[in-house]
Amino acid sequence: MADQRSRRPWAVILLVGVACLVVGAVVAWAVLTVLRPAEDPLEVSGFTYVTVAEGEVGSSINLNTVAAWSPVPAGSNQAAGVVTAVKVKPGDQVKPGAVLYTVDLRPVVIAAGAVPAFRDIGAGTHGADVRQLQRLLAAVGVYKGKADGKVGAGTVSAIKAWQKKSGFPVTGTVARGDVIFVPALPTRVSLDSEVIARGNTVSGGEKVVRTLPASPRFTVPVTDSQAGMMPAGTVVQIASPDGDVWDAVAGEQTTDEQSGTVTVALTGPDGGVICGEQCGQVPVTGEARLGSQIITVPTVQGLVVPSAALITDADGKTAVIDKKGTRHPVTVTASARGMSVIDGVDAGLDVHVPATNG
Repeated sequence: MADQRSRRPWAVILLVGVACLVVGAVVAWAVLTVLRPAEDPLEVSGFTYVTVAEGEVGSSINLNTVAAWSPVPAGSNQAAGVVTAVKVKPGDQVKPGAVLYTVDLRPVVIAAGAVPAFRDIGAGTHGADVRQLQRLLAAVGVYKGKADGKVGAGTVSAIKAWQKKSGFPVTGTVARGDVIFVPALPTRVSLDSEVIARGNTVSGGEKVVRTLPASPRFTVPVTDSQAGMMPAGTVVQIASPDGDVWDAVAGEQTTDEQSGTVTVALTGPDGGVICGEQCGQVPVTGEARLGSQIITVPTVQGLVVPSAALITDADGKTAVIDKKGTRHPVTVTASARGMSVIDGVDAGLDVHVPATNG
């Protein structure tokens, strides 16, 4: 029993010693691992070289732009009879005196004015509607007098000249159904095709003329993640129905709380009209979906290298490494899709790039 008690302290001492050795080894490994400096790019076993060369870097996504007009009711038909011809197409831009359609072969023309046509206008008539008619006669070049709202001899003469020029019976009196007054001209118009169609009968009072704004509204429906790629000012290139390209920029974003869809409004560069003089290409009815390219990173030309060739020094500066191991400080001007445009080196320089498994 005495021998066993005498051996126990030595066993304890031995176990403690082994434990201390294990703990010391673990601590030493941790210190060496954590405090060891990062591997130098040149000491990485797998690498290759690429040549700095001229190229371009940019990025885009393809989405649909929705173009839709917002017609506004603007004028009513006052003629009675059978529609014998339709003279304008949806979206046509019209000026004072333009013939919209004919009823019983008699033209129905458009003019600017706040007062709708409500009576025949002839000798002795006076009022705001007469003033509007006088402005129409002046716009088509047959009246040089004042728009005083009174039908005197000069106005009657001008009416007859206009009637002869436009294909009306020459009577000196403008019938109530001859003119449709709309708030402003020139403007784009569309007619109610269910009412104003060849062979249809009209009786007067039908709301048939709708005016259009200078441009349809252009929007891009996107997801939340796509919206983050389209901040205000993002360039959008829209393919028109006839194959032209219209430039636009992203503007205000609105979110539908129910669907979660984000709608990005588009405007023309510098606030101009996106479709310019070609807005007639957009159908007046319904929505037109136009293929579009969203420029998420504008294309930049210059000296291009893979972004993997770029290293960051301890002082935070970017550089590339050549075959001799020399570091060359560079400035990155654009990056997209794993490539970067840089300044600071010459074309033809071979630079170090970590090799991939491929």
